[in-house]
Amino acid sequence: MFDAYLRPLIDPPLNRFASMIAGTDVSANAITVIGFLIGIGGAAAIAFDQLVVGIVLILLNRVLDGLDGALARRRGPTDFGGYLDITLDFIFYSSIPFAFAVLDPVGNGLAAAFVIFSFIGTGASFLAYAILAAKRNVSTDIRGKKSFYHLGGLTEGTETILFLLLCCLLPEYFTVLAFGFGALCWITTAVRIAAAKATFQESS
Repeated sequence: MFDAYLRPLIDPPLNRFASMIAGTDVSANAITVIGFLIGIGGAAAIAFDQLVVGIVLILLNRVLDGLDGALARRRGPTDFGGYLDITLDFIFYSSIPFAFAVLDPVGNGLAAAFVIFSFIGTGASFLAYAILAAKRNVSTDIRGKKSFYHLGGLTEGTETILFLLLCCLLPEYFTVLAFGFGALCWITTAVRIAAAKATFQESS
């Protein structure tokens, strides 16, 4: 929901940093993988009750996730780069609730399972729409130039990161946060299905 509004704020510094490393041998895909490994390190930290470390690594993961895109736009994005970015993003997102389940299986297990279940809805509705949008040559740059169509909703990247950070800051409320955010994910999924119906349904 907030991604499009934040782009004008976060893109300029990322673009400046990308221009500094554009002449090096560092690839956008390498940054994607490094950022992912850092994010998984954050999940591991949370699982071992090192929540402050988890917060730092989550934030670093997000910085690198923005930097890989900025660098790719300078050099020319690739289909594999876009594929790798979104695949590792979804794995990272799910790793944090899983880490809270590892931290406290009895107290957090059900809520973690529900929010990961909810991520399947948002992820599937997002990617399926992108596939059909590509098939029909539908595009938008409202969330920046992307490798594929980005369909919005209540729970986009910004909201997901805020949720993950709140879980780290308020771990005693993880269950409430997870069930609440999961419910918002299902609203997003329903809205996306309705949007797909309006956009792609064949006239009878």
